[in-house]
Amino acid sequence: MSARFLAAALLALPLLGAKEPPPPAARDNGQVAWAEACKGDDGWDTPGPPFRVHGNTWYVGTCGIAAILINDVSRVVVIDSGTEKGADVVLANLRSLGVDPKNVQLLLASHEHFDHVGGMARLIAATGADLFASGEAIAVMQTGKANRDDPQFGSLPPMQPTKWGIPYYAPETRGLLVDVMEITPIDTPGHTPGAMSWSWKSCEGADCKTIVYADSLSPVSSETYRFSDHPEYVAAFRESIAAIAALDCDILLTPHPSASAMPERARTGTMVGGMTCAQYADAKTKALDERLAKEAAAK
Repeated sequence: MSARFLAAALLALPLLGAKEPPPPAARDNGQVAWAEACKGDDGWDTPGPPFRVHGNTWYVGTCGIAAILINDVSRVVVIDSGTEKGADVVLANLRSLGVDPKNVQLLLASHEHFDHVGGMARLIAATGADLFASGEAIAVMQTGKANRDDPQFGSLPPMQPTKWGIPYYAPETRGLLVDVMEITPIDTPGHTPGAMSWSWKSCEGADCKTIVYADSLSPVSSETYRFSDHPEYVAAFRESIAAIAALDCDILLTPHPSASAMPERARTGTMVGGMTCAQYADAKTKALDERLAKEAAAK
């Protein structure tokens, strides 16, 4: 499906289940319930109840792996699938919110590892939606095999391949994402070559927040990989961290909830504050510096 045809189809699609959120005083966002249900268990496939992050944005993932729903009168988008088993939790959470998977318009991805997109083939089958990510990530998801440039190459299990996928920068696609869906894609290679972060605004009446779904950005690798042997990759890694630090960021979300203290923030009943994008970036810079120092000391 071409991006132009897709954009026209999206604008004409009736969005069943997409509603304006009730005023804050009239709703329970479910964050405390999620934190309690998942307390002491951040298993990748452990089911947890969905909760409202803010406005039209919901958490629909498992206790240990995030999946995000953006659901309002103009867009129904899901970011990440979790593992193949975790995708069933995502679909169940969508249905519990009254969202028919067939009404999902777009699927987006953070990075091309089985714990975050291993269930994307299941989501595509259940929704019929098009998948957008980086070109590198699409190539991995369509083959189910890791990129040889991935620092964790050789230590990752294969994934069920997806039937299709569209690089976000394909002709007209970026305009679809930014102009039609009002979601900004951000290249953040580092944890993987094709890693992406995403940003959008979410409103509760006049209370609008900028939400950033920042990729993992942790310097994890196979036993034989050395980041210091790949200076260009490290430079791109640092640029990714700097890009996250510079973002307008009222609410920070991450593929691993624990990486940005999401459980702790959920217990307070709000995802606003608690950790900024700049603080998250500082932690990732420290981790990368420590990794490089460790490699230098081992020489």
